Amino acid sequence: MDADELQAELAAERIALRWSITWTALTAVGLAGGLVAGWTGADALVPWAYGLAFAAGGGPAGLEALRALRRGKLEIDLLMVLAALAAAAVGAPRDGAILLFLFSLASTLEERAMGTTRRAVASLMSLRPDTAHVLEDGDREVDRRAEEVPVGALVRVRPGERVPLDGVVDRGASAVDQAPITGESVPVDKNAGDDVFAGTVNGHGALVVRVTKGASDSTLARMVRLVTEAQAAKAPSERFSDWFGQRYTVFVLVGTVVALGAFFAFGLPASEAFYRAATLLVVASPCAVVISVPAAVLSALAAGARRGVLFKGGGALEALAEIDGIAFDKTGTLTRGVMRVVDLAPLALDQEGLLRVAAALETASEHPIARAVVAHAQELGIEPVDAVDVQARPGHGVTGQVNGYRAWAGNRRLARAEGMDLDAEGEAHAALTALEDAGRTVVVVADHGGTGGAWRLLGLIGVADTPRPHAAEALAELRAAGVRRIAVLTGDHAVVAHAVALDLGLADEDAHADLLPEDKVARVRTFAEAGPVAFVGDGVNDAGALATAGVGIAMGAAGSDVALETADIALLSDDLRRLGEAVRLAQATKRVIRQNLGFALGIMAIMVVATVVGGLPLPLGVVGHEGGTLLVVANGLRLLGRGREPKTT
Repeated sequence: MDADELQAELAAERIALRWSITWTALTAVGLAGGLVAGWTGADALVPWAYGLAFAAGGGPAGLEALRALRRGKLEIDLLMVLAALAAAAVGAPRDGAILLFLFSLASTLEERAMGTTRRAVASLMSLRPDTAHVLEDGDREVDRRAEEVPVGALVRVRPGERVPLDGVVDRGASAVDQAPITGESVPVDKNAGDDVFAGTVNGHGALVVRVTKGASDSTLARMVRLVTEAQAAKAPSERFSDWFGQRYTVFVLVGTVVALGAFFAFGLPASEAFYRAATLLVVASPCAVVISVPAAVLSALAAGARRGVLFKGGGALEALAEIDGIAFDKTGTLTRGVMRVVDLAPLALDQEGLLRVAAALETASEHPIARAVVAHAQELGIEPVDAVDVQARPGHGVTGQVNGYRAWAGNRRLARAEGMDLDAEGEAHAALTALEDAGRTVVVVADHGGTGGAWRLLGLIGVADTPRPHAAEALAELRAAGVRRIAVLTGDHAVVAHAVALDLGLADEDAHADLLPEDKVARVRTFAEAGPVAFVGDGVNDAGALATAGVGIAMGAAGSDVALETADIALLSDDLRRLGEAVRLAQATKRVIRQNLGFALGIMAIMVVATVVGGLPLPLGVVGHEGGTLLVVANGLRLLGRGREPKTT
């Protein structure tokens, strides 16, 4: 759905709401006129005034009921119109007018309230600027409609402006507020090569962004499209309420006829019997029951979208509330997916000298471990020395000439290939074993160093994929939310998997290593035998496990087509704490649905008994019915508040 289509839908929604307000106002005028005319003795005006109330309040509802009948459905509107007509037929037009006014008012307020959830999501589309500053012929700036900007174009984003389209920073540096997309409360630093998303707000520096996705394919546009589709999809409890509403309406009509016969059988006058039957139609109407579930579900979907959590419909929301176990992919989910230097064990040189030689060799390599070593040296301001004749040894490391000596940096296999027995090196062996036991990938650095051909061991560098910030905190929050079982599934080695589990406060038996994609699927199935489980992964390599789990959750899915399409739930940011928030939102939604259904059914039962046994007045029944409907809507809308305040650190 593009911006024009969305605006057209919202405009139609606003027009319908204005008409609804108009009919409600006219009904109020008719009711007030009838009451005043009756009190002042202007009896000739009473039928005209109540007639206006019946026409304005009952006309739209009656037309909707007729349309539903043509489709073979019985709507609740039919019950209200029949009750009002029955009241008028027994000489109580005032009570019928009160019924129609309160029913019209409640319908208008429901329409306004339920529209709030759609507008809360649709307002995201307005975050994207209509125009983009496109750079043509060098730095000549031309403003074009965002829809007309092609992929690959360069656009300038000035300080304080919103990013018009998804892209990659080509030039410049700034801090970008990504809260509208990912829910992150703190601006994220952006430099050349970093992704930016449409609708986010540029900070202090100017950026030149190369567009990677068209306007209709941006993360923002897909968010709106997915949540709109989710709102249209029925959750199990919503399908039940629809099913219940249809069949219960028939039951109420039949039950009212039976009750009317019973009233006659017990000797009630015809006017009172019909009056009670009309009241029964009102109080037994399942309006509150039918609206109680969508009021909660749609509010929760909008609240989640505000925090960067996309549910693929109410079914995913309800399923997440039931889980008692979560399995995580390790790399890129619990960990950053980026190797970093975490330990240095200098031997023949100090730390600076060790990094200077290692970075000199690794600069020519594109391997993730090599990049980690070079990046660490740069962070410490250490300039690598010159290296020549550098050669990559796939699966082993790199070799070359440094300071005029042969040197190498690599793993145990490279050491053996170069004739070095690391196990025979006492100090080196102890340090190497300690690093490996801690789950580190070890880079061994050695050179000849003028020692007559024998290798000199310069030191060891421990590299690891470190846990994400707040990962341990997020797992603790999940346990507090009632998730009893947490597991890590990875294709990495057992030592690495157990080291990550230890860092995150998990037991060794919770870490399952050396798994192929099909092994992950099997583990998820086994895990699910003890209860409903979710799987959290990156949405690409873990597609099978995501599909197998009761709830598939894609982590850090902003900008990832596969993640947004395959998972049941997408967390747009890399902050794992969003997962705990999603679970708590799902659980809160479940509680609100139960509260709404319990209240709606309870108040309906009480009023039905009061009508049959005690002759509940129709106006009081109307107030109870419509008031109950508005209360369950308001209770559902409370969930919107969970999406407003971002969590700060």
